[in-house]
Amino acid sequence: MNFHTRKWVKPEDLNPNGTLFGGSLLKWIDEEAAIYAICQLDNKRVVTKYMSEINFLSSATLGDIIEMGIIATQFGTTSLTLFCEVRNKITRHSILTIDKIVFVNIDEEFNPVPHGKTKITYSADRFKD
Repeated sequence: MNFHTRKWVKPEDLNPNGTLFGGSLLKWIDEEAAIYAICQLDNKRVVTKYMSEINFLSSATLGDIIEMGIIATQFGTTSLTLFCEVRNKITRHSILTIDKIVFVNIDEEFNPVPHGKTKITYSADRFKD
């Protein structure tokens, strides 16, 4: 799994305990996962259908740099299932894992439509001459 997206934990991201607010982290994850799904399915119309148990393993504090790793684990007819791990960039300690985030490929009327994809594509494959 590649860890590309990084976030710097700033004061506005903290909860009253002085640690990273889970809601902020989940917002970042949903956005990053949606971008990943859009790139994999070649369709800007995808919606989050399901997110499994969110396993918080440790915390992040002010000034920490976190990174998100996402990888496709299953391709359905209209769906794409992802796995996510968030970790501290410096220490590499896991902060959170989500085993399943499911996105559904939709059309202009918001109906599920087949995407025709069966495997992960990488940027290098998409931009070959």
